[in-house]
Amino acid sequence: MNELPTLTGAEKSRLRGRGQTLEPSLKIGREGASAAVLTSLQTLLSAHDLVKVRYTAADRDERHTLNTVLAEGSHSLFVGSVGSTALFYRPKASA
Repeated sequence: MNELPTLTGAEKSRLRGRGQTLEPSLKIGREGASAAVLTSLQTLLSAHDLVKVRYTAADRDERHTLNTVLAEGSHSLFVGSVGSTALFYRPKASA
């Protein structure tokens, strides 16, 4: 798999701005970062470079841990979060 880029603060800010207009594509409940959730996130990131996730049953500390696990498991970058939503980014593969 390709190496992920390092995002500057300005790039993260631009992506967070784009994320404000997105509806959550994936909802994560009590199952957390299950294999099915990771597969769904990877599928979404293959189709869209930026994916918004909504946590329905996790407190702040759990969300922080899940953000790290999901980013590593989906080979994406965690861009930021607001409340119970988080953004994950993976650039499209160059042809």
